[in-house]
Amino acid sequence: MPISLHHLRTGWAVCRDGAWAPLGHTLADLLAMPAARARLVVEAAAAHTTGELPLHDTRPPVDRQEIWAAGVTYRRSRDGRREESGHGPLYDHVYTGERPEIFFKSSPWRVVGDHDAVGIRSDSGWDVPEAEIGLVLNATGDVFGYTLGNDMSSRSIEGENPLYLPQAKIYDRSCAIGPAIVPHWSAGPGPFTIGLRVLRDGAEAYAATTTTAAMTRSFTDLAGWLFRALSFPDGVVLLTGTGVVPDADFTARPGDTIEIWCPELGLLTNRVVTVGRNLIGVDHG
Repeated sequence: MPISLHHLRTGWAVCRDGAWAPLGHTLADLLAMPAARARLVVEAAAAHTTGELPLHDTRPPVDRQEIWAAGVTYRRSRDGRREESGHGPLYDHVYTGERPEIFFKSSPWRVVGDHDAVGIRSDSGWDVPEAEIGLVLNATGDVFGYTLGNDMSSRSIEGENPLYLPQAKIYDRSCAIGPAIVPHWSAGPGPFTIGLRVLRDGAEAYAATTTTAAMTRSFTDLAGWLFRALSFPDGVVLLTGTGVVPDADFTARPGDTIEIWCPELGLLTNRVVTVGRNLIGVDHG
């Protein structure tokens, strides 16, 4: 029976088959524990679930965890970066090199949850969602569980210059995760199918799926690089890259609805809004 962890206004809850119970611990508490002890805590709570989950809560399933991300972990992602930038050899090296691309994505207070709004920058003309599996890692770098992630990205800004990646990737409402955390022992070993669908004016504007079997790097390898010179006493979420990149003629628009799904992890749904402000007299298309 699948188990999931939800961040509610009343605290953290464990859900099993639609029934729920208070967890009695924060996510930071769990991720500071040894993995075996954290599992015992979750399973003890899951054994006493009763009733249905409260009304939908848009809180993302984090409390004190930063969100980091890996890039160019799928061939399609490499090809998309080459397409937008013209810097083919640079991204070829990232795709095949020993050291992966890992970057900071979001502070916990800036990330948004299921049914909240994600953003596209007002000074960008080409924007896409990136559907990803998020690793929920404990303080020692072990995988505690998984969640879905949306690494919203400005392809026009990053394509202009690779050094603009922070502006293309890190801004208000640029990161969504959810709807919950599924512990690794409940989700199964993978590989995981992950899908992306964009709805516009009631119709499907884009849809595609991929599988984590197509990744050039393993989850363990990515986690190991993140922890090489960084400590996360409250745990961390690491997005693992996307294998779904829309063609160059597609851009996300305000009013779109983005759906990211995985059979084992659920459905993450977000509407799109514009964030920020453009500079007077500057044309960004």
